[in-house]
This record gives sequence, structure tokens and C-alpha cells, in this order.
Amino acid sequence: MTDDNKDTTNVQHIYRNKTDKRILKKNPWRDYRLHFTVLVLAVIAMFIGPIEIQLTQGVTVSIMPLLYTMILGLAFYLAKPITWIERKQSRVAEGAMMLFIGILIAKLAVSSGQSMDLLFKMGPALMLQELGHLATILIALPVALLLGFKREAIGMTNSIGREPEVAVVIDKYGFNSPESRGIFALFIVGTMIGTVFISFFTSICVSSLPLHPFAFAMASGVGSASMNAAALGPTLAAFPGIETQIEAFAGFSNLLSFSIGIYIVIFLALPLTEKLYYMLEPKIGREAVVKEEDDSNA
Repeated sequence: MTDDNKDTTNVQHIYRNKTDKRILKKNPWRDYRLHFTVLVLAVIAMFIGPIEIQLTQGVTVSIMPLLYTMILGLAFYLAKPITWIERKQSRVAEGAMMLFIGILIAKLAVSSGQSMDLLFKMGPALMLQELGHLATILIALPVALLLGFKREAIGMTNSIGREPEVAVVIDKYGFNSPESRGIFALFIVGTMIGTVFISFFTSICVSSLPLHPFAFAMASGVGSASMNAAALGPTLAAFPGIETQIEAFAGFSNLLSFSIGIYIVIFLALPLTEKLYYMLEPKIGREAVVKEEDDSNA
């Protein structure tokens, strides 16, 4: 090992030791005021309970407690008198959310195991429903072009824009490409309002579409644990008595979407999105929302 490498290693150890000391000095998981606040919000949300709003005859939207906790949590974060919920606590809560979603995934895995014979009987349907993700391209791409997006639309509309899909787009087009900007925008918007949107959308679908409960359960498995949980709540509320089977289909479908979805994006979704873009952009494209930098002025 050369002297330069030794110096670099020593610097790394110095920063690592500082980080370890900072963590040991005050463990972020011991922020008891944050945990107590989350507990209070959860109790308030569960006390309110689900609320059903009838939009039209036969179409009812179920507002689940998950939505209350998100709104109350955002209000606590933005309220200036509440000084113990700040950016640091939001980062701790983000890590805790990923930890607790693991418990939900374990519960769905147990339900899948209990209904394994039913899952085997529905095997072809579970696999073929993954192709349904391609239908979003047919709807979302024309809308994006009508709104004035150019190649950003390729990144926005090929998938739901979770971490695996973001990695695929960056690897293919580059970090600074319009396609990467599009999928980053989708990732941010999906993280902020994706769970709220899919919860409302699922409530409308289960009350207006004459489909089998297992179809709604499979459709909730989009490859995101938080969105899967948000879509699962209204589905369970709409079809009482078969909760275990619905959880089984939702959990297994989400697992398939997460593991197989990346290959669908690579081999089917991205090529299809590009081909449709070149077909539709000259016909329905509008003036660009994001102006491209002129290379001559660079």
C-alpha cells in the first residue's frame, strides 16, 4: 500500500469514527417525542375510522385512516409552534417507515403461504397481469405529449418510477438526459402523493368496476410496498370476509411486480414507449415545457 493510499484510508477512518461517535452520542431511534407523536396520530386516525363518501349512485370513495395520518403528519411538520418535528425527524421517520413496511410484507407473505394452493390455480393470471403495466403507457404518454413534454415523457410514462426503473433509465440514457429528468420527476411526485392518489383511485374502482375482488388485489401489486398498502386498505374494506385471500394475491402480485417488473421495463416498456413517442410526438406534440439548452450557446 502506498503512502497516498494510507493517507486516504486514515482520512476515511477519521470521518467514520466521527460518524460512529455522533451516532453513539445520540441514537436517532431514541427520539421518543417523535414516536409518541406518531402514536398519537395513529390513535386519532383509528378513532376516526374509515369514512365513506358517496359520489354518485353506486360509486363510493372510502377514505382510510392512512390518509388522515399523512395529512396530520404533514400539518405537524409544517406547523411552526411544533418545534420537535423538523427535517431530522422526517429522515428518522423515513427510515422507520421502511422498517415497519417490512412487517407488513411479512404479514402478506404469511397470507400468501396460507393461500398457496389458490395462487397456483391462478398462476397464469398472476403472470399475465404483469403485462397490464404496459397499458399505462398507452394512457399516460399521449397525455404527457399533450401537456407539452418531449423526451421527458419517455422517462415519465414507461413505469411507476420506483427505484429499479429509475436505475434502468439512468443506465440507458444517462444521468443528465431528458428521460432521467422525467423519471426523477415521476419518482418525486409518486413519493409525495402516490399513496394518496392510489388510495382514492382504488376506492373509486372497487365501487364502480364490476371485477372480481382478486383482480383488484392483483392490481394493487404495483411494485411499491407503500402504494400496495394504500391500495389494499380500500379493497379489504369493500370485500369483507375474504381478507386473507385478498392479502395473498396483493402480496404475491407486488412481489412479482418488483422482481419481474424491471425486466418488463427493459425488454418491453421502454422500447414500446420510445416507438410510440416517435409515432405520436409529430402528431399531438405541443411546445416544449422544458426548453432544451442550445449547444451553440454552451
